[in-house]
Amino acid sequence: MKILLVGASGTMGSHLVNAWKNEHELITVGTKSGDIKADITSVDDIKKMYESVGSFDALVSTAGPSYVGPWKTLTPEVFKNGLNGKLLGQINLVLLGQDYINPNGSFTLITGGLTYEPQHFFANASAANGGVEAFVRAAAIELKKGVRINAVSPTVIENSPQYFDYFPGEIPTTMRALEFGFRKSVFGAKTGEIIKLY
Repeated sequence: MKILLVGASGTMGSHLVNAWKNEHELITVGTKSGDIKADITSVDDIKKMYESVGSFDALVSTAGPSYVGPWKTLTPEVFKNGLNGKLLGQINLVLLGQDYINPNGSFTLITGGLTYEPQHFFANASAANGGVEAFVRAAAIELKKGVRINAVSPTVIENSPQYFDYFPGEIPTTMRALEFGFRKSVFGAKTGEIIKLY
């Protein structure tokens, strides 16, 4: 299977690369590194990525920068920049990618438990997550040729201990659970689903 992995150099993406590199043809995408360099906040970058790759079977996104910080620093401009990353960037991956994906292919986006369990400093991510999840449910009834779309929703992940203090009482999502959540989306039959890992 030919899989585009966007956000491949991040904590989640690098784990998936190591888990799947011997099983599938992976094309890694990152802002600063990877087989293809692309910034998902740039429509032009996304277009160039797809033109370079051509047809593919699945796209997995573990990318989605959003703003983390105190409420008092959350200005309209800062909030918009965060939405351009995790929400609009991922939406554009689907809107532009639907012309390149093979029949019966799949898109898998990243969201998170902050949709339902907000924490201090993460209002931007909570809003973006909610938008991603609504988009996934809506896109699932619009995509053609058997193309599926889902989102994987972890809480704080075990390989990101720098965030543990922001999630008091949360049991971190293990990297194994994260991998199998993505497996369920990419290799299973689900569509329009939010695959919760908490």
